[in-house]
Amino acid sequence: MLTSKQRAYLRGLAADMETIIMIGKEGMSDAIVTSAREAITARELIKGKVLVETSPISPRDAAEYIADCIGCEVVQVIGSKFVLYKRHPKEPKIVLPRAKK
Repeated sequence: MLTSKQRAYLRGLAADMETIIMIGKEGMSDAIVTSAREAITARELIKGKVLVETSPISPRDAAEYIADCIGCEVVQVIGSKFVLYKRHPKEPKIVLPRAKK
Protein backbone atom coordinates (compact mmCIF):
# COMPACT_ATOMS: atom_id res chain seq x y z
CA MET A 1 0.00 0.00 0.00
CA LEU A 2 1.37 3.37 -1.02
CA THR A 3 1.38 6.35 1.33
CA SER A 4 0.19 9.76 0.17
CA LYS A 5 3.81 10.97 0.06
CA GLN A 6 4.80 8.03 -2.14
CA ARG A 7 1.80 8.63 -4.43
CA ALA A 8 2.75 12.28 -4.77
CA TYR A 9 6.32 11.30 -5.64
CA LEU A 10 5.12 8.81 -8.30
CA ARG A 11 2.66 11.37 -9.74
CA GLY A 12 5.56 13.75 -10.16
CA LEU A 13 7.60 11.13 -12.01
CA ALA A 14 4.63 10.25 -14.23
CA ALA A 15 3.94 13.86 -15.22
CA ASP A 16 6.61 13.81 -17.93
CA MET A 17 6.00 10.24 -19.09
CA GLU A 18 4.44 9.25 -22.39
CA THR A 19 1.15 7.37 -22.40
CA ILE A 20 1.85 3.78 -23.41
CA ILE A 21 -1.46 2.01 -22.76
CA MET A 22 -4.42 3.13 -24.90
CA ILE A 23 -7.92 1.73 -24.40
CA GLY A 24 -10.39 2.49 -27.16
CA LYS A 25 -13.70 1.28 -28.51
CA GLU A 26 -12.74 -2.38 -28.08
CA GLY A 27 -12.50 -1.91 -24.31
CA MET A 28 -10.31 -4.23 -22.26
CA SER A 29 -8.59 -7.18 -23.87
CA ASP A 30 -5.96 -9.76 -23.03
CA ALA A 31 -3.53 -7.92 -25.32
CA ILE A 32 -3.86 -4.73 -23.26
CA VAL A 33 -3.28 -6.59 -20.00
CA THR A 34 -0.28 -8.41 -21.49
CA SER A 35 1.30 -5.21 -22.80
CA ALA A 36 0.67 -3.49 -19.44
CA ARG A 37 2.35 -6.42 -17.63
CA GLU A 38 5.40 -6.27 -19.90
CA ALA A 39 5.66 -2.48 -19.68
CA ILE A 40 5.33 -2.33 -15.90
CA THR A 41 7.95 -5.05 -15.47
CA ALA A 42 10.37 -3.05 -17.60
CA ARG A 43 9.52 0.44 -16.28
CA GLU A 44 7.80 0.03 -12.88
CA LEU A 45 5.63 3.08 -13.61
CA ILE A 46 3.28 3.35 -16.60
CA LYS A 47 0.68 5.79 -17.82
CA GLY A 48 -2.47 4.80 -19.65
CA LYS A 49 -5.35 6.55 -21.34
CA VAL A 50 -8.96 5.62 -22.01
CA LEU A 51 -10.60 7.19 -25.05
CA VAL A 52 -13.74 8.09 -23.12
CA GLU A 53 -15.71 9.08 -26.22
CA THR A 54 -15.61 5.55 -27.62
CA SER A 55 -14.57 3.19 -24.81
CA PRO A 56 -17.20 1.13 -22.98
CA ILE A 57 -15.08 1.21 -19.78
CA SER A 58 -14.31 4.16 -17.51
CA PRO A 59 -10.72 5.18 -16.73
CA ARG A 60 -11.15 4.19 -13.04
CA ASP A 61 -12.54 0.75 -13.96
CA ALA A 62 -9.78 0.19 -16.54
CA ALA A 63 -7.04 1.11 -14.06
CA GLU A 64 -8.48 -1.11 -11.34
CA TYR A 65 -9.00 -4.03 -13.74
CA ILE A 66 -5.40 -3.87 -14.97
CA ALA A 67 -4.11 -3.47 -11.41
CA ASP A 68 -6.04 -6.57 -10.30
CA CYS A 69 -4.80 -8.61 -13.26
CA ILE A 70 -1.11 -7.76 -12.92
CA GLY A 71 -0.87 -7.09 -9.18
CA CYS A 72 0.09 -3.43 -9.23
CA GLU A 73 -1.06 -0.23 -7.50
CA VAL A 74 -3.25 2.47 -8.99
CA VAL A 75 -1.35 5.69 -8.30
CA GLN A 76 -3.80 8.12 -9.86
CA VAL A 77 -6.80 8.40 -12.14
CA ILE A 78 -7.39 11.89 -13.45
CA GLY A 79 -9.68 12.66 -16.36
CA SER A 80 -9.11 10.01 -19.00
CA LYS A 81 -5.59 9.09 -17.82
CA PHE A 82 -4.31 6.74 -15.16
CA VAL A 83 -0.95 5.85 -13.64
CA LEU A 84 0.05 2.39 -12.38
CA TYR A 85 3.06 1.33 -10.29
CA LYS A 86 4.63 -2.00 -9.43
CA ARG A 87 8.03 -2.36 -7.81
CA HIS A 88 10.41 -4.62 -9.73
CA PRO A 89 11.09 -7.68 -7.53
CA LYS A 90 14.82 -7.99 -8.30
CA GLU A 91 16.09 -4.68 -9.69
CA PRO A 92 13.96 -1.72 -8.57
CA LYS A 93 14.65 1.47 -10.52
CA ILE A 94 12.42 3.81 -8.53
CA VAL A 95 13.28 4.51 -4.89
CA LEU A 96 10.17 5.60 -3.00
CA PRO A 97 10.25 7.96 -0.01
CA ARG A 98 10.14 5.99 3.23
CA ALA A 99 6.84 5.54 5.02
CA LYS A 100 6.68 6.92 8.56
CA LYS A 101 6.25 4.35 11.31
